[in-house]
Formats: sequence, C-alpha cells, structure tokens
Amino acid sequence: MRHPNIVEFQVTGDYALFSDPIMRVGGEKCSYQVPTYEALKGILSSVYWKPTLIWHIDAVRIINRIQTEVKGIRPIHYQDGKNDLSYYTYLKNCCYQVKAHFEWNENRPELTQDRNENKHHSIAKRMIEKGGRRDIFLGTRECQGYVEPCVFEEGTGAYDSLLELSFGLMYHGITYADEAYSPETQGKMTARFWYPVMKRGIITFPRPEDCPLTKPLCEMGMKPFGDHFENFSGLREFGEVT
Repeated sequence: MRHPNIVEFQVTGDYALFSDPIMRVGGEKCSYQVPTYEALKGILSSVYWKPTLIWHIDAVRIINRIQTEVKGIRPIHYQDGKNDLSYYTYLKNCCYQVKAHFEWNENRPELTQDRNENKHHSIAKRMIEKGGRRDIFLGTRECQGYVEPCVFEEGTGAYDSLLELSFGLMYHGITYADEAYSPETQGKMTARFWYPVMKRGIITFPRPEDCPLTKPLCEMGMKPFGDHFENFSGLREFGEVT
C-alpha cells in the first residue's frame, strides 16, 4: 500500500458488555474488564465497511477506570415468549481510544477493481467524524456507543502510570470463511484466544494469524458478492464506472 490508512477514534458509552462467546448461549452474562478485538472491529465495521477490505485493530487505550455494575435483566424466551430474571454484569462509564488500519481482503479477487486505498481511507475518516454509518454499540445491542475522532495517546488516562496488568486467557475474535488467512481457516468458522497485557493503559493486539490458540467451530461458506450484486463495490457512486 502506497498511502497510510491508519484511523484513530474514541468510543464512549454509559455501559458495555464484552462477554465471552460461551456465555452468550443463555443465562447470566458477565463482561470482560476490557474490550475484545472482535468488539472493536465490530464498532469500526459499523462506522465503515466493505468486503473489499479487512479492518485490523492495532491497539486500544483504556481511558476511564474499569468499573462494573450488576443489573437485573428479564431476557425473553424465544420458545414461549416468557422471561426469567437474570443478572448481567456491565462495565460502566466506558471510554476507549482505538488505533486501526485496513488491508485488502485477498479472499475477494472479484472486488480487485474496488481496491482504491485513498477512497476507502477518506470515507472511513469522514464516517468517524460523522459518528458512523450504523448504530454503534459496545459489545451488545443495549449498550449504545458514540464515536468521534481523536489522537491516539493524547490526553490523560486512568492507567497511564500502571506499568503492566495481565488479564489471563481471553477471547480475541472469530475468523470467518470470508477472512480466512490460512488453509486451516478456509471454509470454516474459527475462534481465536490470547493472553492480553495492558502496559500504561494500552493493549496492543496481535494479528489474527498470530494468536496462540485457535479452535475450529464449524464448516462455513463464503458469502456471494461481486457479480451476484450489481455495483456492490460502489465504484459508480464515485464516477469511476459509467
């Protein structure tokens, strides 16, 4: 790539729930202490995304002190419409600075003509300034978030003086068939895990292919794009296709 495509933004919200996927099958949920790679990638994808590119989260900075709050929730049963009382543990008063960049999705050769780095980088920055194209939420739908531009590491954070803090084994994200990076991940859904360490308030993420632990979950096919959807690449809106 000939041009830098790093984006930096701040995301805030009253509450967040970054839960382990194992806890999402039902019952009571408890948030991780810090956001996951996949949750931050989802936030950035809500700001701007196309199948031409893959967002990579480089680092997150924890601005506010980590606090939790337990709430009584009545989730609805999908089977009979009734509900039970469950206790969810949320993070509260959340504020994070995020640094990320995008790379081309090599699994999408049919979208090669859409690989215009300046176009996608400019749109992404404008969408950050406008707060995103879609609703932003922190881990789960009931936790509304708000995005705005920032300069990464600018300002004061609650953990700037903390040399190091480890969080143990933690969920990193899921590699879908559309973003496979190796023969082992092609045609599969694969979960990734790692051991995050926060240094002076900053957690630096490994690339998906560098995660120490992976677990294939199921077989999975790629979504059809390209010729199946007219003008999906969006080139016509920029006058590049007549």
